[in-house]
Amino acid sequence: MNHKEMLYEGKAKKVYAMEDSDLVMVEYKDDATAFNGLKKGTIEGKGVVNNLMSNYMFQYLEKKGVPTHFVEQIDDRHTIVKKVQIVPLEVIVRNRAAGSFCKRYGAKEGLVFAKPTFEFSYKNDDLGDPLLNEDHALALNLATKEEIDQIRHMALTVNKEMGELLLSVGIVLVDFKLEFGRLPDGKIVLADEISPDTCRFWDAKTGEKLDKDRFRLDLGDEQQGYRELFKRLGLEK
Repeated sequence: MNHKEMLYEGKAKKVYAMEDSDLVMVEYKDDATAFNGLKKGTIEGKGVVNNLMSNYMFQYLEKKGVPTHFVEQIDDRHTIVKKVQIVPLEVIVRNRAAGSFCKRYGAKEGLVFAKPTFEFSYKNDDLGDPLLNEDHALALNLATKEEIDQIRHMALTVNKEMGELLLSVGIVLVDFKLEFGRLPDGKIVLADEISPDTCRFWDAKTGEKLDKDRFRLDLGDEQQGYRELFKRLGLEK
């Protein structure tokens, strides 16, 4: 792996420069955080699951017409991706009520929505990633109207395609967070990761949580939740 210095270390990943300035290498960590970093811990093997699942989903979605930053998996924890400028909007798509939606609106957990809900939050840790609408995003010059329309279309495509794939293996896609980035030519692509850290996955029959809520809510056996998802997708070695 011909990588150079570390460019960035976040809650779940490290990012390294590459000799090719258009690429970076991502290393997935086992560190776990929740509630904006107030709760911290470690889930053994989480980095491997998140790396392999993200790469699997990125390649699957590419085939469904969603461009991504994925280039090449190096090993179980390291992947080469295209270097992008992250659009400072976190995109949340919800199919059922859970988490912060229930806290904000008093909805009962598990309420099935008539159609997916679409949210933006401002990707800004200092401000606590506040919710905003399209007008706010335009006023703050976070993205153009054309980019927002592209992002919305891509996010809803991800919801449809990934939801159908997961349901085929007995998993309900409850909600998820996506990030998008701009390539040097301005093209918008799906970036960051798709994993149990950024999505809520429930067993279709039992409702068992198979994601980071096991850590957030002290449900125990966090590693098993991640591994079960991994197993059903046929990614277990």
